[in-house]
Amino acid sequence: MKRLIYLSLSIVLLAACNKKLEITPKGTPTSGNFWQTSDDAVSGANAMYSEFDDENFYGRGYWWFINASDDMVTGRVKAEGDNIKNFNSNFIGGSYTEGQWKMRYIVIKRANDVIRHVPGIDMSASLKNRLIGEAYFLSGLMYFELAYTYGDARAGVPIVNRDSITGNAIPRVANVDIVYDYVASELQKAANYLPYFDTYTTAEYGRPHKTAAWAFLSKMYLYKKDYANAEKYADSVINSGKHALLPNFADVFTIANNWTSEYIWSVYSNSQSPSGWGSILPGVMLENKGWGAYNGWGYYMPTKELYDSYEAGDKRREATILKPGDNFTYFGNAMTYASTNSLSGYQFRKYMEPFSYAGQAHVSPNGDHPTTDLNLPLIRYAEVILIKAEAKLMQGKNADVEINMIRNRAGLTSVTNATMTELKKQRRSELAGEWANRHFDLVRWGDAQATYAQPLHGYSGAVVWPARHFNPAIHNVWPVPRIEVTSSNGIVTQNAGWE
Repeated sequence: MKRLIYLSLSIVLLAACNKKLEITPKGTPTSGNFWQTSDDAVSGANAMYSEFDDENFYGRGYWWFINASDDMVTGRVKAEGDNIKNFNSNFIGGSYTEGQWKMRYIVIKRANDVIRHVPGIDMSASLKNRLIGEAYFLSGLMYFELAYTYGDARAGVPIVNRDSITGNAIPRVANVDIVYDYVASELQKAANYLPYFDTYTTAEYGRPHKTAAWAFLSKMYLYKKDYANAEKYADSVINSGKHALLPNFADVFTIANNWTSEYIWSVYSNSQSPSGWGSILPGVMLENKGWGAYNGWGYYMPTKELYDSYEAGDKRREATILKPGDNFTYFGNAMTYASTNSLSGYQFRKYMEPFSYAGQAHVSPNGDHPTTDLNLPLIRYAEVILIKAEAKLMQGKNADVEINMIRNRAGLTSVTNATMTELKKQRRSELAGEWANRHFDLVRWGDAQATYAQPLHGYSGAVVWPARHFNPAIHNVWPVPRIEVTSSNGIVTQNAGWE
């Protein structure tokens, strides 16, 4: 792993609802000139969030990995992105995914600094606990994302000794379960320190909270195949009484409902000038060049396979996908959807609400950084319910209650004795186009090889992506960025078969 950088102090001003995260570098603090006051603690903790504004963090770069699934295609020709979708190692060392590893270790480094230094500062106990909890949360989340992206039974990812101040390269741990165990420890500590979200003022929205830690613990245990603990922590969220499904599925993806009962953890985003802040995914998924009104990027377009997978009468299909002939509002004007450049002919509708307002009121004025006032969900309450359902099924239990909660909101009738086939369908229908990560679902279920052996189709029925060769022995994990291998002089090893 590259030498981990020292914390670059960033002051992040968190104001009320339409706040912008303003990041102002102030040099490199040391133990001698920093970590002395409450303000230092807040500033140091706020620095953990700076990477969230990088377009490749939760906006484009990592999404090329999610784009590998059967739910979407690149949308327009993009050689590096096409190679990623085709599991062609030619993309290794390119721009889109090369920084994923480094950015997450930057967050980890800053979280470790908070955990090391903030306990010794004389300050409000409640604020101190919250900041320490945020650090444990972000450390755990970053390791979780690194673990399932790059780790498997053959090797995990490096775990940094937070008490060490050396920048020496760190080898990967023996297997991914070691990382998952570390994630469990971090997120459990986070849950102990953090308050519930409903105790926050609007100025504190966007910060981690107790049920978010439990939700990611539940998901991590699902990935680890520890189904009893996955169910346990899903129940911690459910039984907290802090969350509920919104009655109307489409309402989840509206600016007004960024912080309502279905919210658990999202990428806080805004459109404030000059360039906005947060996830650019809504603009990335918008029609290329935005029909002449905005600089949409035209990536990650739904497939006919996804559209046809919805059950008849499922309200989620039209709320999720725009197809030719559908009516929608675009910057205050009524439009009928059609595309001259989408490879599939479809577009995701989930993130279109910010583009419906006249005067571009809720989108970044900079189309090269197309953030909006809609937060990108990373995990929401519906997914927690589905995690519990899957965990129960994998333990031989009945999960009809949970599955029918999701089905009924979608306008579908209840089922009895639901199986994993039904669970898989509901995860796909509910979470399409979200960070829930359909590609990794297929990998962890053992379904990727057979699924990717089939071509993908567009609205017209024509093949828009040929069948692909997916070798689970290689492609169940993504390659470690080349720069991490080379800069460590091979101490950080590559995943077998990629190079």
